[in-house]
Amino acid sequence: MVKKNQIDVVLIEDDPMVQEVNRQFIEKVQGFRVAGVAGNGKDGIEKVKQTKPDLVLLDIFMPEKDGMETLQMLRHLELDLDVIVITAANDRSTIRRMFQYGAIDYIIKPFKFERLQRALNHYRMYAWNLSGEGELSQEQLDQWISSQNEARVIQSSMNFFDADELPKGLNEQTLKQILLFLSEQTDSVSAEETADGIGIARVTARRYLDFLQKAGKVKLDIKYGGVGRPLNRYMLIDQN
Repeated sequence: MVKKNQIDVVLIEDDPMVQEVNRQFIEKVQGFRVAGVAGNGKDGIEKVKQTKPDLVLLDIFMPEKDGMETLQMLRHLELDLDVIVITAANDRSTIRRMFQYGAIDYIIKPFKFERLQRALNHYRMYAWNLSGEGELSQEQLDQWISSQNEARVIQSSMNFFDADELPKGLNEQTLKQILLFLSEQTDSVSAEETADGIGIARVTARRYLDFLQKAGKVKLDIKYGGVGRPLNRYMLIDQN
């Protein structure tokens, strides 16, 4: 676990072009350094043993050892590190198994820099909160769990959708922003409040909220009172 200000990363990815793009992405995030790169799982394990990184970014489809075998081996070796999966594999079975083997995040290719940046920033908070010796208070632990739960809400909710099949005019990034905003609310919110919360037009927020409501991810809470039409308010449905 991280005991310094710099977080060392080993990148295990077989495509040289993707290697270079991901390396540049990682080093754009403050506090992260690529300590090593490997083109397959077998070399990746050796690179991890040599460099003793804090974090591994791991592809699944690779020669020698694929990502699933590599993650199992890393856990078998009981190395003190964490793993974020970055892969084109988007089937539910693979995603579930990688989380069961201890991955802390899962990014589906192709992805934008902002998605990896968010994953690394979440990891930094997680690593620094749990590094070193000593004890945590329940309040400190609850704050960390809350931040991790936000990331899980986004991931589990987005796994429900195929980004290529979103209705015309809706995009994955805005949908994630709305899901994150809803996950932070303790009460139902209107389309206007959602729009103000993430900086988009009210009519745009309404389209996304209506889509989520029809998809069964958001429940509609109709408020009556005063003069005029009833107000539609929305709340994220707990899928746990």
